[in-house]
Amino acid sequence: MVFAALTAPIIAPYDPLETAGAPLMALFSDGHLLGTDGFGRDQLTRLLHGMGPMMFVSVGAVAVALVVGGLIGLFSGVTGGAVDWFIMRAVDVMMSFPLILASILVLVALGSSLVNLMLAVAISQIPIFTRLARALAAGEAVRDYVMAARATGFGWLHIMAREVAPNIIRQLFVQATSVVAVAALTAAALSYLGMGTRPPQPDLGYMVKEGQELIFIAPEQTILPGLIIAIFVLAISFCGDQLNEMGQD
Repeated sequence: MVFAALTAPIIAPYDPLETAGAPLMALFSDGHLLGTDGFGRDQLTRLLHGMGPMMFVSVGAVAVALVVGGLIGLFSGVTGGAVDWFIMRAVDVMMSFPLILASILVLVALGSSLVNLMLAVAISQIPIFTRLARALAAGEAVRDYVMAARATGFGWLHIMAREVAPNIIRQLFVQATSVVAVAALTAAALSYLGMGTRPPQPDLGYMVKEGQELIFIAPEQTILPGLIIAIFVLAISFCGDQLNEMGQD
């Protein structure tokens, strides 16, 4: 799927915005393997091009959330005290909002675009990594090697970067793999609501919405993009589970 998304401009048979002679064609019609949508655009081409935005938003959002949330949680777990308490209460407030609602609020403030969609999903995921990084860092902060570093006179910045971070980064990456699936679903839901890529650019979430109008005439218009989203989420979830099992072994 990643290969198909990256090579979509090369392997796609048509331009994603090019219209065919008829506004709606069935499967295997006149050179269109998966038919055309209600505007006469090749469905296979739009599915291939639509995977890119979903992967960009989900992976990009998790990368941003991993870096920002991981650093905040690492700092909170190592420093402890009042700083730790304040950061954790702020995280609790953020986590009290549903992920989709928090993302919508960010998009309302920033406006609808692919980059803003990624940032909105990333902001909603930051508390997850903050809490995990804080728990892992706090557990490492009481170990002997950290105590020895403190006794030697090293500051918290050195302890964060050289002592604690290398021992928790693997667990954070395993968690990131699982969160990509959640981010992909959140991005698809927001695109379905019209807050992702602006039409007529292909986007799987919005293609599901467009296909609803033709659900009784051409159900594949909705089923195919929904199926791709489901397969991507399942594949990422299986990868996360496998990484988690490898980590336990």
